[in-house]
Amino acid sequence: MDVAARWTAVVQRPEAEVPLDEAALLISAAAQPDLDVAGQLERLDGIAHRVTTGDLASLNRVLFDEVGLRGDRDGYYDPFNSYLDRVLDRGLGIPITLAVLQIEVGRRSGVVLEGVGMPGHFLVRDPARPMTLMDPFRSGRSMAAADCQRLLRDTTGSPARLTPEMLSTTGTHAVLARMLANLDRVFEMKQDRRALSWVCTLRLALPATAMGDRTQLAARLAGLGRLDTAASLLEQVAGEVGSERVRTRLLEQAEAFRARLN
Repeated sequence: MDVAARWTAVVQRPEAEVPLDEAALLISAAAQPDLDVAGQLERLDGIAHRVTTGDLASLNRVLFDEVGLRGDRDGYYDPFNSYLDRVLDRGLGIPITLAVLQIEVGRRSGVVLEGVGMPGHFLVRDPARPMTLMDPFRSGRSMAAADCQRLLRDTTGSPARLTPEMLSTTGTHAVLARMLANLDRVFEMKQDRRALSWVCTLRLALPATAMGDRTQLAARLAGLGRLDTAASLLEQVAGEVGSERVRTRLLEQAEAFRARLN
């Protein structure tokens, strides 16, 4: 399978039609070309069949007690924590991958959940109870607003106050963008240029994300020697901004990237 082509076809659908489980597994397949994505989807089906009563308590019991999923506190920045198949193999993950598994196994078993991309720590919510969140990194523990405030302070090291926007629902495209941004940071720390390159390729195919994310991606592409692609991305962003000053700065940077091609 051409993973990049399949990823592009999947993520560029209307967001409501993007299969989060398959897209997340395609990230894994980009790192592991022999990964059987269809087989891993069937693996999720099998786990869902064990959620016999089709409620949240049963879902969490299967995932966190029987399958044994838990947060990886010792090797948080291990890239395996960002690959759904490896999370299932090892029982270890980071908040966002554990959340994806909770959401997607829940969907199969009739439990509707949504992701909440709080800064520094991804959470899950039952939309029927929007003020009560769950932390999949801590075995689905319920989180009230005060718990979220403490978690925000602990994970970001900032005294910032929790706002309603920080607990808004995170769409599928944003979940995938955050997964890739996590891997970008991991591979930057490891100075793994090959891995950074495929991560950038996947990030480029996502529908337009925030300007800051795209300018950061352009810088990463330039650092990998993909100057023409970096310049094109900056020119695209420049065409969308309202500030003349910002537009000029972006176009000047794009021109500088292109000059390095000569």
